Amino acid sequence: MTKDELLARISIDPNVCFGKPCIRGHRIWVSMILDYLASGMPIPEILDNHPGIEEADILACIAYGAEMSRERAVDIPLETQS
Repeated sequence: MTKDELLARISIDPNVCFGKPCIRGHRIWVSMILDYLASGMPIPEILDNHPGIEEADILACIAYGAEMSRERAVDIPLETQS
């Protein structure tokens, strides 16, 4: 999966979770997944605790964090409700 494909799994919607980056289709913050990983929680445990997300979603969170650490904006369009 390419970086762009991974980043497409992240959404930012000002009406969902205060506009924080989330796993697309879920109210799971990218920062929460990164916190879990930083604390040493294994990926299988994260997946068990959050049914419906996939390993690729966790990799997407890591990719998003990597992009943000480069101190440049990542082009993820804002979602708006129709």
